[in-house]
Amino acid sequence: MAVLTWDQVGERLYETGVSKGVLYIPNDTGEYDNGVAWNGLTGITESPTGAEPSAIYADNIKYLNLTSAEEFGATIEAFTYPAEFAQFDGVASPVVGVSVGQQNRGMFGLSYRTIIGNDVKGDAYGYKIHLVYGCSASPSERSYATVNENPEALPLSWSVTTSPVEFAGGKPTSILTIDSTKADETDLAALELMLYGAASVDPQLPLPAAVVAMFTP
Repeated sequence: MAVLTWDQVGERLYETGVSKGVLYIPNDTGEYDNGVAWNGLTGITESPTGAEPSAIYADNIKYLNLTSAEEFGATIEAFTYPAEFAQFDGVASPVVGVSVGQQNRGMFGLSYRTIIGNDVKGDAYGYKIHLVYGCSASPSERSYATVNENPEALPLSWSVTTSPVEFAGGKPTSILTIDSTKADETDLAALELMLYGAASVDPQLPLPAAVVAMFTP
C-alpha cells in the first residue's frame, strides 16, 4: 500500500502571469480563421457560474440533486486592444478616424497563456494555453483623470460571456486548456503553429474537436 507524502521536491506547483493574448475573428461559417495579437494584456479573470445543485424530495427524503447548466464567463483587463476588437466592443468606423458607439456586438474567440511554476524550475517549468470560444463583450466603464504627479495609464476592462460550441466528446463547451507539462511536445508545437501563425500560416483558433484530435494518439 502507498503512503501519502506532501510537498516533495518538484511537486510544489503554482500558476501565475498572463501573456500571448490573441483575438480570433470568426468568418461567416463560424470558424475562427483570423487571429490578431492582443498587446497590453494585464489580466484575465475566469468566472464560471452555474453547476448549482437543486434538491428534489420524494418519499419524505432527499431523492436526488439536479445540477443547473454551467456557464463560462471572464473579465479581460488591458491597457490597449487591437483595432479589430472595436467591432466586438460595439464600435463602428464609417470613415477613417471617426468611431460610432452603441452598435451591434459580434462574437469572437480568445486565447492566452499562463505560467506553471514549481520549486525547482520556477516560472520555467511550463505553461497552459487557454482557448475560449463564443465570446461576447459587455460595455465597460472608462474613467479619465487629469495627469498629475502620479501618472497612470488608463486601465480597460470588459466583462465577457460565452456561448458554448459543439464538442463531439461531451457537452458543448466554451473553454479548453492545454498543459505543456503533460501534452505531447510535437502536438503542442503543431497547435501553437495554428494559434500564432508563421510566415506561410495564418493564425487561427481550431474548434474543440479539432484540438482534441490533434492530441489523440
